[in-house]
Amino acid sequence: MRTVYRVLAYLVALAVVIQAATIAFAVFGLLKWIDGGGVLDRAATRSGPDSFTGVSGFVTHGTNGQMIIPLLAVLLLIVSFFAKVRSGVVWAAAVLLTVVVEVALGTFAHALPELGILHGILAIALFAVAVVAARQAEADTSRVEETAGASRPER
Repeated sequence: MRTVYRVLAYLVALAVVIQAATIAFAVFGLLKWIDGGGVLDRAATRSGPDSFTGVSGFVTHGTNGQMIIPLLAVLLLIVSFFAKVRSGVVWAAAVLLTVVVEVALGTFAHALPELGILHGILAIALFAVAVVAARQAEADTSRVEETAGASRPER
């Protein structure tokens, strides 16, 4: 179960990296489209995936951030109760709490764009918390292997 815990924690961190990449792809694609004469209005945002290069980045960012990352965080918390990782439940709960706040910031930033600054900063914190959780599982796995090796008689 430690391995599952570690993999889930690293998947959360990887998903945060994907979030950064997809939103950058979307924004740079949008800027290129506007520089080329495209006009951004409500009709353009509803015209479908062909409106500009990078529009899929917005869709991926939203889906990943509102569905995939929260699912991974909930699974991490569930697994943490069985993984026997030192402070594993605490780190998994920290990941989930950070995800909840991150989703709320991303949602409310549509009405109050200044929250986008906190959304970006908290994304970095989420990445760090997820990596620390994964590293904690790695450290516990190493300790278990060392303890098991020390208790075996040498041949």
